[in-house]
This record gives sequence, C-alpha cells and structure tokens, in this order.
Amino acid sequence: MALHKDLPPLLALRAFEAVARHLSFIKAANELSVTQSALSHQVQKLEQHLGKPLFIRRTRAIDLTTDGEHYYNEIRPALDAIAAATRVQRVAPRHTVLRIGLLASFATLWLAPRLADFLNRYPHIQVELLPSIQLANVAAAEVDLAIRYGKGDWPDVQAVRLMDEAISPVCSPAFKASQLQKGPLLMATSHRPFEWTDWSAHYQLDLADHPRVVLHDYNIVVEAAVAGQGIAMGRHRLIERRLQDGSLVEAFDWPPYRSEIGYWLITPHASTHEAVKCFSQWLQEACRHA
Repeated sequence: MALHKDLPPLLALRAFEAVARHLSFIKAANELSVTQSALSHQVQKLEQHLGKPLFIRRTRAIDLTTDGEHYYNEIRPALDAIAAATRVQRVAPRHTVLRIGLLASFATLWLAPRLADFLNRYPHIQVELLPSIQLANVAAAEVDLAIRYGKGDWPDVQAVRLMDEAISPVCSPAFKASQLQKGPLLMATSHRPFEWTDWSAHYQLDLADHPRVVLHDYNIVVEAAVAGQGIAMGRHRLIERRLQDGSLVEAFDWPPYRSEIGYWLITPHASTHEAVKCFSQWLQEACRHA
C-alpha cells in the first residue's frame, strides 16, 4: 500500500503538534513564526483530512478532544524520531559572520544581556557588533543589518519597528533633592537630537535656560546622570534597571512620553542572507517579550 495515501498534510501536522503541545494558538504561532490565522487554517485542514475535530475551542482557552489527545500521543514519538534522524544526517552549517551596526548604548544596555539565547540557537553564526554613532550603511553592505533608534524614516532600506520607547527626564535622587531648577541637560551626540525637542514641545516647556552638556555616547549620559551631573533624557527600555534600583528617578512631575520614536530593524531591500533572516526572526521575538 502506498504510504502517501495515509499521510496527512505535513505542514498541518506540524501546526497541530505545536498547538497541542502549547494548548495555545498564540504560543504555537510565535514558535513557528506564522500568523494565528495561518496556523488555524492548517489545523482545520488536518481536521478536515481526518473528518473529526481535534480541539475544543472555548472563548479564552482550548483543549484537545479525546480523539485529538490520542492522535497527539501517537504522532509525537514519530515526529521525535524524524527530528532525531534528521539531526544525525544534517551536515553542520558553515561558520557565518553576521555584522550588526547599532548604537553602543543599545548593545550594552539591551542586546548584550539577551544575546546568549541567539548564540545558543545558532552556534554557527558569529555575531559581530559594530557600535557607532554614525549610521552604518546597510544598503551599501557596510553591515548585514542594523538596529537604529529614531522614527523609521531612513531612505533606501527596509525598516521594521521593533519596539516603541517611553522617554522622560531623569536624574539621581541627590540631584533632584538639590532642587536645581536650571540644571544642565545631558545629551548624547546625535545627528537628530529629537528627544528633548519632542518632549519639551509635548509638554510646552521652554528649556532654553538650561545649559547643555553633549557627551559622546548615551552610556556616558546615563553614568553622568547617576553620578549627579545633570538631567538625562531617560530611554526607559535602556535604563529599566537604574529606575528599579533607584539610582535614577524622574526629574520632573510629568508622566513618560511616547511618540513615534522607537527601535527599528534595518535590512537591505533584497537580502537573502540566511543569518540575517535567523537574527531578524530572533530579535523580533525577543522584542515582543521584552
């Protein structure tokens, strides 16, 4: 008897296994990097192939039917065996270097503490972080991809929004207690210093009387603020630990401000680099859970 006559659609089988294991369409879709609607379509396709429902769908939860539970328990060892056989036969991928352009502050304060997860998943990809204030030229292949902070309006590249950012002026508790009404504003070198401009315009405040101290990098800005040297514009994604341990506090009695400012994944329009795809998928997943 021909085997293919009894085999279900394999994509549908993979979708069913992930949903059954998680008992969640959301978690399964994230794992397989597909939309929930596409995943649901594949599961329905398998149910149509078998002629019976495999899940009990409720408003906020799902469960396996009795048939679905039996089917899952029977196919899971087979899928595990296929995966094990594939691992044995797979040729180890060649060592690949992935060059990433980004700000040193994002590399230090956000990416580095999470990077081990990517390296564990893809040990054949060597990540080379190239921190620079200058915007690395992705289109000209100076780097393979970039992570930029801004409003997403860069020409000649593909920009995907990773995370938004909440900003608010912060300082050390001692600096706030000193009640310096016109304390210096600590700023990082930038081609487009929109943070203070956007924040002051939103709250209709005139900061012209505050002296300005321009420092090379945002890491230095944060450390200077912690040391009581002035008021920094706090990027909450990056200074979360400092706010939690109390070394930085809100400088003014205004809530954090959210605008179109955020973090963006920048890739060439026609990239076919497998390492770029792997890192892009991983980074977007990490940002969703941040």
